[in-house]
Order: sequence, then C-alpha cells, then structure tokens
Amino acid sequence: MTWGWVGTRGTWDTAEAEASMSAMADHAVTWTALAYAAVQATPFSTDIPFQDAPTVTDQEIVSAIRRAHRLGMKVVLKPVVNCGDGTWRAHIGFFDWDVPGEPSWSDWFDSYRAFIVHAATLAEAEGCEMLCIGCEMVRADGQEAHWRRLIDEVRRVYSGLITYNCDKYQEDRVTWWDAVDVISSSGYYPIDSWDEQLDRIERVVESYGKPFFFMEAGCPSRTGSPALPNDWELPGIPSGEEQLRYYRAMVGACRARPWVGGLMLWDWPATLYSEENAASNDDYCPYGKPAGAYLREQYTAWREEALR
Repeated sequence: MTWGWVGTRGTWDTAEAEASMSAMADHAVTWTALAYAAVQATPFSTDIPFQDAPTVTDQEIVSAIRRAHRLGMKVVLKPVVNCGDGTWRAHIGFFDWDVPGEPSWSDWFDSYRAFIVHAATLAEAEGCEMLCIGCEMVRADGQEAHWRRLIDEVRRVYSGLITYNCDKYQEDRVTWWDAVDVISSSGYYPIDSWDEQLDRIERVVESYGKPFFFMEAGCPSRTGSPALPNDWELPGIPSGEEQLRYYRAMVGACRARPWVGGLMLWDWPATLYSEENAASNDDYCPYGKPAGAYLREQYTAWREEALR
C-alpha cells in the first residue's frame, strides 16, 4: 500500500501519521511505498527544489521509514516530481535534442538526478528494501541514455532493489528495463480489461526475465470508477460496493498470474479520515470500507500461499 502521498511538509511525523500507518499495517500490508513529491514550477522547468516546502523534510522521511520498519513492513522509498501549475508529470518534456538557450533534457536530468540520488542515500542509510526512481514519466521514458546514467549513479550509493514505475499501457514501451531489478507499473486498468492487459504485460516480463509487480493500482469508492479507475475526479457518488467490485476483479486476475509479484495499492493518507466517515469518502483509500476487509483477507491468503 502506498502511504503518505503527496508528502506535504509537516504531515509525516505526527501522532495522526503514526495512527494512520498502524491502521494500514493492520490490513495485512507487508510492503509500503512511502511516496512524496518535489515540485517544479511547470512541465518545462529544469529546477527541482526538492529541499524546499511543500516537500517533506529528510527527518520526516527517516521517521516514516523507521515507523514502517517497526511495524514489520518493508519499504519502497518513492520520490516523485510534480508540476506546480497542475500539469501531470507525464507531460514534462523538452526538445529531443539539446538546443543552446532552450531548457533541455540534460538540464532537467541534472536536477532530477540530484533529487533521486539524495533519496537513494537516505534509502541506503535507513535500509529501505527498494527504491523507485521515477513514476509515470511518459515523455521522459524515451530518454534512455539519461535513465541509464541515473541508475548507474544510484547504484553507487544504494545497494537495494531498484524499480521504475511506468504509467499504464507503457510496460511494452520502456526500452531500458534491463537496467532495473524489478519492473513495475501503474495498473489502473478498466475492470473488464485485466486479462487482456496482463496478457500483454506478461510478454514484457518474459522478454526481460525480471520480477514484476504493480507499483500502483486501485479504484476510488465511487460510482463509475471501475470503468476509469485512474480518474480521481470522475463524477459519481460514494460507493464502497463499487470499489469492492473492482478489487475483486483486479485481485482475482492478478492472483491467477504467478508472475505478478503483488499490488502496491493506491493509497493511504498520512492523516486518515475517521472510520465513521468511511461511507461518505469516495477516494482510493479502502479504510473502513468493504474493500478494506477484502484487502486484509486477500493479502493474508496471498502471504500464506507464498510461505508454503
């Protein structure tokens, strides 16, 4: 389960954050992605001020890692870049070649590498089991040489597993999967297309011979969302049953494929709503909803099967 998004400064090292993570662990969650965002101004900016607010501080990150470990969970540290103007990070992009006087991929990757290598240093110091070096960077995916250089630099400071979280439908478009240890993607697939998409992804996994899991997957508890689970603003009314219907289809399809290593579900906030208000909450978090009980049941069964 992903915890703490978007990593807003002042929210990760509080009594509320501790209670939230404890409640998440109680759902048989064995791995958590601690996801936080640094904010560049626009999709064409080349400066990523990751030490500045609103991004969580290093101390907050360390505190969250240690809390997760105390609760018995393994940790994927997941630094992500967002755009301050609201543009989705998938659209961050520049000319395919560097042009004097224009913002460039080289300039952007210089800043991005500093951000990710800094996170890698924290992950190594705190014993994080995995590091995610990027999330849904669709336009950047084609910059293979830059990604390979980034991964090389990360490996100089970090000894754990490295993954990259590509966007939905992009699993067979990334050309540098051989450079990471684990392939992962955002599995926000329509409820009726899971088998089709898993057939496609399986060919990628077999081609590269790498482990695979869904770094993101899930569905809002809202009418209409099972058909478009990636749209967190889709109009609809709160519906725990709709979320549960999606969870059943997603988990059933994935558990039938032994090569799917798991689901890092989206998502669990650092400040959790009350259980009494769960029925009126239409976001992704399954706490207090029918999907939460199903999650606990399925994760427990999945874990027991893995131990046999």
